[in-house]
Amino acid sequence: MATDQFTDVSEISHKNSFRPQIILLFSGKRKSGKDYITNILHERIGSDKSVIIRLSGPIKFHWAKTRGLNVDELLGDGKYKENYRLEMAKWGENIRNKDYGYFCRAALEMYNAFSKFIWIVSDARRKTDIQWFAENFGDICKTIRIESDDLVRNKRGWVFSPGIDDSETECNLDDINTWDLKVNNNSENINCILEQILKLIT
Repeated sequence: MATDQFTDVSEISHKNSFRPQIILLFSGKRKSGKDYITNILHERIGSDKSVIIRLSGPIKFHWAKTRGLNVDELLGDGKYKENYRLEMAKWGENIRNKDYGYFCRAALEMYNAFSKFIWIVSDARRKTDIQWFAENFGDICKTIRIESDDLVRNKRGWVFSPGIDDSETECNLDDINTWDLKVNNNSENINCILEQILKLIT
């Protein structure tokens, strides 16, 4: 396990430590609007109560550090990170195969999640991501699937990329039908989506 790349999080135990009020696990294809929705949700709830947790954050932090790249650009939703997405995904997959919860634990530490009551996980991509949170936090986890038509995703800059859009990072959750909430994000107006998400919290 590549614990030399980050703070050693292998021994962190969550079952008997701080538990948030709720954990919102967002998933969806590239350019479905996950970042846009979770950013506005975070603003709506407030940074005093909530935190956005990006499971890809530790991967991108490592990549920026070792390659001399701009970590803020890698963590954003622009074109910059697309240049490194495939290589980062392969590196991350190798670590997950050894310890599927590694990046979940690393992300909680990276974003100082234990001081907030509402955790917004913006990029669950695999069944093992959901499994890890369910195993450690149980029924306070709510899964949310964001979907958008391909034509809408095209307008947002999505272009099908072999090795990425047909890989596990994009397709592993396609066969799940048990979402706590599944919404269609084809419009610029997301107020209706936000209202549905906020109902999960109350």
